[in-house]
Amino acid sequence: MKTERWKGYLKLMIEIKEDSVILSTGSKIQYDLPFLWLRDNCQCDQCRILETQEKQFLLHSVPVDISPKSVEIKEESLFVIWPDDHESLIPLSKIEQSGKARYPERKVWASKFVPKKYDWSEFLDDREVATEALKTFVTFGVIILNNAPEEPNSLELLSKRLGPIHETLFERIHNVSVSGHVYNVAHTSKELPPHNDFASYKSQPSIQALHMLKNDCEGGDSIIVDGWEVVEDLRKENPEYFNILQEFNVPFRQFDESNETYAEAPLIKCSSEGSIESFRFSNQLMQMIDPARKGIRNFYKAYHDVSARVHDNKYRSTFRLNGGEVLIVASLRVLHAREEFIPDGQRHLQDAYFVYDNALNNTLI
Repeated sequence: MKTERWKGYLKLMIEIKEDSVILSTGSKIQYDLPFLWLRDNCQCDQCRILETQEKQFLLHSVPVDISPKSVEIKEESLFVIWPDDHESLIPLSKIEQSGKARYPERKVWASKFVPKKYDWSEFLDDREVATEALKTFVTFGVIILNNAPEEPNSLELLSKRLGPIHETLFERIHNVSVSGHVYNVAHTSKELPPHNDFASYKSQPSIQALHMLKNDCEGGDSIIVDGWEVVEDLRKENPEYFNILQEFNVPFRQFDESNETYAEAPLIKCSSEGSIESFRFSNQLMQMIDPARKGIRNFYKAYHDVSARVHDNKYRSTFRLNGGEVLIVASLRVLHAREEFIPDGQRHLQDAYFVYDNALNNTLI
């Protein structure tokens, strides 16, 4: 059965199939709406909590093979009557909005990419600046705040925009200097290869803020790598290796005198639709893999490939992080690194972790 109606200049048409309703807008947009989907998304006050707009209808309360008595377009909505005479009204605008991206779209870095800078005080005190900065952050995975205080523990103040600090076992705010607590290559003057922190956690921190308090040493430029672009290119050029790195668990460990964290996980994690969700990469924390593991040879070929890409200049941006600057990275996407430096002056960096979902909240303001 087909019915038609005009909305503005668009011709709306519905067709009832065996277990769904086909909604066509006349602009080559077509929705195939299963009957269970229609029943589950009823917007009436019986099915939803009026004050909070939360759903209270329970899908299992109707038969799995439920079929409507009638469907029509009414008041710019789908109007459905069910066998128990329940009436559902679903605005067409809600159906259209359900397919739209909730957050800014991720973009690939241009050649010679440099992170965009925002003023520390404006980021904290001006909502419009903060919203723009966080949209840029979601889009490219990185921003820099300049004119930041050079006092220790100033990262606490970022909770106004990024939510509370995500604590780990190794200090709430982590000090990085050659004269401090040395349990990681970052606490030396050696080159620090591209990585994201705490690959040794099953659930890695999703934002890292690196606050340079003092940087008077020669060398030590900062490096960032777009890890998602690395693995997207791997997927295009060698899908077999991509699949191996999605499926093969790799052990990672980080420890000091008091704590140990250990996790086994694939380097690449994707959503059910196939989009990249995280790239776990830390050469220094990766542990010896049991040589008897099935697929070890093919894993190492794939790992060799992705490691070479991580160190390819195509994917990286290099710059000096000065005193009073804060580098903020989406750490499940962006790897960070540092060139070797000469410890001929003071170099003190503090870093802390935050939760990506909390930052997303501010992109919707």
